[in-house]
Amino acid sequence: MKIFSSFSVSVCLLFCFTAAQLTAGQLQPKKDTKGKIEIQQNLSDTALLTLVQKQTFKYFWDFAHPVSGMARERSNPAYGYGDEVVTTGGTGFGVMATIVAAERGWIKRDSAALHLLKMVNFLGKADSYHGVFPHWLNGATGKTIPFSRKDDGADLVETSYLFQGLLCVRQYFNKDNDIESQLRNRINWLWNDIEWNWFTKGGEEVLYWHWSPNNGWAMNFPVRGYNECLIMYVLAASGERYPISSAVYHRGWAQSNFFKNDKEFYGIKLPLGFDYGGPLFFSQYSFLGLDPTNLADRYANYWEQNKNHTLINRAWCIENPRKFKGYGENCWGLTASDNFEGYNAHAPGNDLGVITPTAALSAFPYTPEYSMQALKHFYFDLGDKIWGEYGFVDAFSETNNWYATNYLAIDQGPIIVMIENYRTGLLWKLFMSCPEIQSGLKKLDFTAPSISK
Repeated sequence: MKIFSSFSVSVCLLFCFTAAQLTAGQLQPKKDTKGKIEIQQNLSDTALLTLVQKQTFKYFWDFAHPVSGMARERSNPAYGYGDEVVTTGGTGFGVMATIVAAERGWIKRDSAALHLLKMVNFLGKADSYHGVFPHWLNGATGKTIPFSRKDDGADLVETSYLFQGLLCVRQYFNKDNDIESQLRNRINWLWNDIEWNWFTKGGEEVLYWHWSPNNGWAMNFPVRGYNECLIMYVLAASGERYPISSAVYHRGWAQSNFFKNDKEFYGIKLPLGFDYGGPLFFSQYSFLGLDPTNLADRYANYWEQNKNHTLINRAWCIENPRKFKGYGENCWGLTASDNFEGYNAHAPGNDLGVITPTAALSAFPYTPEYSMQALKHFYFDLGDKIWGEYGFVDAFSETNNWYATNYLAIDQGPIIVMIENYRTGLLWKLFMSCPEIQSGLKKLDFTAPSISK
């Protein structure tokens, strides 16, 4: 990893010392005599799950920015990304992964709390717009790095992924000591500063994705369902100082020509969304914290939605209508990722022959048997073609004999978190324990065993 240019020697030494402590032993992958990452044979299912979680988590330590502690966008500097670029949404996934690491003892609880406190202190001084952060920040200065020419301000969706994670952090680090108290307080300050209602663009009954001090509402992206943005509406309804009304959800999010579906694909009913369900991150990003177990509103049961979406995606790969090499019962999962051409949102109907490991692995709660089949194939059969220092590489295409050599924060994080939700429900329990979230879900007429009466 390249040395970052804009931080003090003292901060660098502190970070390097801390990182060395954290990655020594517990987080170091086993290597063979030639220094290559070892593919360990005869692992039990439990041991394999732990190995994948732990080695994938290493991404969020090795690619944490030394000043901010936030997650780098990706492990490689492709597409003109500089070393200073950190990602708001990917950091949200990363802080949830940090909770898993602390809970499982890969890092010490107090080290995790200090790392996260550094991060929220940085966020308290970083650029934000009506309390909302941009898609990318400069990890050394906290200044906005434009995502595109006019996308140089607030990104409400990325900020929602960040706060899905930070609210879990607040709930987990609940001890009565100075560090954890500061961490909770600072998260609350950031959380309460988000002006959710500002993003109704003057009172429209829908939320807008972007706003810029330079370009105003020029991006003009009202967010309607069904897609990966459900969590944004849940959080916006849960805000205590600047919430949205329930009408914004029911008349904005739930009103589009691709919201309701109710058709069958491969004999499997899909309640909401595009035909065949779209990329699998639709059923994953919002549900890293939001527990879909028998979660329902007037439109769908979200366990049925997410499970069936996953089964349809897998069935497409098994049918393999475009005859791509490698597809089958043990090799499936279409979602957004890098590919041999650049980056794309892979899905049935937009299938380029690219399998993205996070798709099947982040579906563990919904399809544990099928996800385990895929995991064993990825690890034992494909082995070091796709397994590396930070877990599974971003994607691969056997048809094109292409195997990524890089990792993305938004793809690595859900692997750790959703495997943990499958194993213990940890992040679901933390997020659903937030009193604001309970109130927001009730406000939107959701019901679930995890929502108090």
